Amino acid sequence: MTSSMKKYSIVLADDHRLIAESLSHLINEIPEFEVVHVANNGKALLEYLEKKGNEPDIAILDINMPVMNGVVTAREISARFPLLKMLALSMNDDETSVIQMIRAGCRGYLLKDCTQAELHRALTEILERGFYYSDFVTGKLIHTIHKEEKTPAPTFKLSEREMEFIKYAASEMTYKEIAITMKLSERTVDGYREALFEKLQVRSRVGLVLCAIRYGLVKADPY
Repeated sequence: MTSSMKKYSIVLADDHRLIAESLSHLINEIPEFEVVHVANNGKALLEYLEKKGNEPDIAILDINMPVMNGVVTAREISARFPLLKMLALSMNDDETSVIQMIRAGCRGYLLKDCTQAELHRALTEILERGFYYSDFVTGKLIHTIHKEEKTPAPTFKLSEREMEFIKYAASEMTYKEIAITMKLSERTVDGYREALFEKLQVRSRVGLVLCAIRYGLVKADPY
C-alpha cells in the first residue's frame, strides 16, 4: 500500500466510550479506513453530518444509545443522507434488533464480539458490493433487498391471514402476542410460520421479513 491510497472515512455512534475508542483503534489499524468522527448518540452524529461538507463513506451504529437510538438514527440517515452506507454493530443478537436495523436501512449487522478480520471484511463488502452478508443475518436476503437491479417478484399464493401474519412478524411482537392479536392459538400461528417459511423458501423470522420487504409484501420502513 502506498501513502497516496485513498482512505475511506468512517463515523461511529456509540455511547460506550471505551468500546468506541477500541473500535476506532481497530479500524484505524486497517490501512484503507479511517475514523473521522465518534459521536456518543445518534442525535450528535446527525448534527455532525449536517455540518460536514462531505459525507463519510460508512456510518457504524450501535442500537442502544441515549437521546437517539440506532434504529431512529438509521431511519434519519436513510432519509437525509441516502448515499451514506450504514453498518449496525451491537451486542444484541435477537431477531427483533436485526429486523429493525435492516428495515431502517443498514447494509449489514455485526455483533460486538466480531474479530477485526470480520469487521474489515464487512466494511470492504459494504463499499464494494453494497451490503455485507453472513449466516447470522441471512445475508443472501439482504443482498436481494439492496442490490440495484429490480427482480420481478415471484407469485406467492398467500392468504389474507398469512399476509396479516407477515405484517405482525415484521413488528416487535412475539409469536405469543401475534397469536393473541390474531385471535388464534399459538399452535395455529406456528403453522402459519412454518407454511410461510416453506412458501418463501426461508429458514428464520429474519429471513421471512427480509424476503417480505424485498418483494413488497410489507413496507421497508412503516414508521
